[in-house]
Amino acid sequence: MRLRHTLSLLPFLLSACAPMVVSAPATLAPATTAASFQVKAPLAFKLPTGYSRELPAGSRWQAVGRLPEGVVYRPLNTVFTIEGRQVHEAQLVIDKSQLVGFYLPAEGRYSSLDSPIQLSLGEPQ
Repeated sequence: MRLRHTLSLLPFLLSACAPMVVSAPATLAPATTAASFQVKAPLAFKLPTGYSRELPAGSRWQAVGRLPEGVVYRPLNTVFTIEGRQVHEAQLVIDKSQLVGFYLPAEGRYSSLDSPIQLSLGEPQ
């Protein structure tokens, strides 16, 4: 009985050990264009927190602003999140067709990736 109780707490205990999403304050400047794009091929990647995410093929993204690190894109018709100790709504930060990090709109913060990830983007729309 005690083992069953301990096992039922295991997911909670493990989640308490998850690393935080490291981020810094960021001020989003207005978008200079209404650019958008569609992801051509699915892209799975690992976050610095150890969790994995995927940008699905066919997902559409709209420019909403700019940070010094790159252009910020929000997903259309869905919500994208990144995860660490907590789950955060996130928008892509792209510089020269590379995903360099994420803008966290609810917190007004920027979280960078350990290494940029090359994206396979469709034509701007």
